[in-house]
Amino acid sequence: MIPVLIIEDEAALRKSMVTYLESAGYSCTAAGSYHESLRVIDLQDYYCVLVDLGLPDGDGLSLIRLMKENKATCGIIVVSARDTLEDRVRGLETGADDYLVKPFHLSELNARIQSVIRRTRRGGHISLTYRGLAVDPEGKTATLGGEQLDLTKKEFNILVYLLTNLNKVVTKDSIAEHIWGDNFYGVEYSDAVYTHMKNLRRKLEQKTGEIWIQTVYGMGYKMEDGK
Repeated sequence: MIPVLIIEDEAALRKSMVTYLESAGYSCTAAGSYHESLRVIDLQDYYCVLVDLGLPDGDGLSLIRLMKENKATCGIIVVSARDTLEDRVRGLETGADDYLVKPFHLSELNARIQSVIRRTRRGGHISLTYRGLAVDPEGKTATLGGEQLDLTKKEFNILVYLLTNLNKVVTKDSIAEHIWGDNFYGVEYSDAVYTHMKNLRRKLEQKTGEIWIQTVYGMGYKMEDGK
């Protein structure tokens, strides 16, 4: 499990962030205020800390300064409704590794966390594990039961996307955007996504005889924990 600290005063958002990230394989500690953050910030070696700037009893930037003064090795992402260029520059100059403006999609937050961890852990890899499946997004490798899976680049990218959205339905649109990026607009991608998904399913099921990827008709696809 990848330890992450979430410092966010909005209770509903904090809860949704914890629920989503824990389903994606993170171990989350959450704090809703400046002083609560001070009590938990040194409890463990967090890989990433998410910091809201507008805390009710203090300034998120002060927390970032404190972490930097104490030589913290964690990645730091500002998560804030403040969206001016001046706010972004101030956050990054204070020591944050990234700046994410509210509102945001939780899948984007997950991607930002992974990117920051890869940059700040000095080459350390994030390993996604699920039902005997081990995927290394950095090394571009996937094993099932200790045996290497022979996946194409697009099949591998779909597998990573499903694992980082475990228990969530992902649409064909979101899969296409993940595979082709901004270039997916205007592309006839529906049949291509179906073909890559079919081949990925076959390769997983041939190894175990089990169903790995569910079709949620009219919506998309899902890998569900415990299924």
